[in-house]
Amino acid sequence: MMKRRLVLTNEGAGHPMRRRLPPPRLPRRAADQDHDWKLFVLSFSAFFVCFYTFFI
Repeated sequence: MMKRRLVLTNEGAGHPMRRRLPPPRLPRRAADQDHDWKLFVLSFSAFFVCFYTFFI
């Protein structure tokens, strides 16, 4: 049975070669300004279709 932790709590306990590497860069999200509008239009369309088919 394995008794050691899966996640290292000490950052210095890593491999020496990996300690020499620069920290990984986080990918920058592109400015997605129309995400809210797309979600609104999708929700409104789904709501409209559901109630339109209910009344027909």
